[in-house]
Amino acid sequence: MPQRYLITGGAGFIGSHLAESLLARGDSVYVLDDESTGSRKNIEHLFVNRELRFIHGSIMDESQLNKFVGTCHYVIHLAAAVGVKYVLDNPLSSILTNVVGTERVLNSCEKFEKPLFLASTSEIYGLQTRAPLREDDFCVIGATSVSRWSYACSKALDEFMALAFHHKGSFPVTIGRLFNTVGPRQSPSYGMVLPSLVDQALRNEPLTVHGDGSQTRTFTHVSDSVRAITLLIDTPGNSGQVYNIGGTQEISILELAKKVLTATDSKSSIKLIPYDQVYNPNFQDMPRRVPDISKIKSATGFTPQVSLDQIIQDVIMDRKKSIKS
Repeated sequence: MPQRYLITGGAGFIGSHLAESLLARGDSVYVLDDESTGSRKNIEHLFVNRELRFIHGSIMDESQLNKFVGTCHYVIHLAAAVGVKYVLDNPLSSILTNVVGTERVLNSCEKFEKPLFLASTSEIYGLQTRAPLREDDFCVIGATSVSRWSYACSKALDEFMALAFHHKGSFPVTIGRLFNTVGPRQSPSYGMVLPSLVDQALRNEPLTVHGDGSQTRTFTHVSDSVRAITLLIDTPGNSGQVYNIGGTQEISILELAKKVLTATDSKSSIKLIPYDQVYNPNFQDMPRRVPDISKIKSATGFTPQVSLDQIIQDVIMDRKKSIKS
């Protein structure tokens, strides 16, 4: 039976792909987005579908939030501050969006007893050096004087609040921690590494790699992230749990830059830039961030399907279109 979903932040990168997927299977989608980092351009190709409704608005607006939470069957909360650069440039508004905004979403879900999927982040693991990271691993957060960790702390508080509502019996909550989701429509504007490297390569500019480039990550195609979210929503018995959503192919950022150069046939060089020249003198980064996805695989059967090489090709195709336009 078709469902009616409210996606907060639904005009953003991941939200737009999720809206597209839900509409394609016959569901109705309400998108609530203030366009601070998202854009209606990401979903304008969906406006011909009568089952889509776009609302330019904020999760801070309780009356508007209640109106649409009350109307829908299920809430998918993606609205959040996005990207390390954005968080460092806007630390206070990022904290308020993540904490106060999420509290209002949770209160509205409780009022109407609506199930919730909460999008969280791998940033929560902080300086944890273990790999692969499991959902029950400790979160190792740096000092409060390092503003980068405000994002991790705010998202951790989101998880605490959401699980508290769930255990109170107010409504079911499922949490997904996303690891470096990439793909078409992702903007490099907020410090996202892969589209930034691709843009530089396409312009034959030096590819800027922070630090010595030895830090490693995995990357997840947005189609895989969307599939993981829908599987968690659709599979009974997942509420009250936290799940890693990520890829399994670990690569250093320096090696990623080399792959981008090869894939674009670029004449660019690679330039290593110390962190303090990009951010601030006390900036801290994680040496490894690799998810253990055995929990979500056991619960839903999810495994990522798109290889890193294909991810890079998809980003190249998308950024070529953006640069031309």
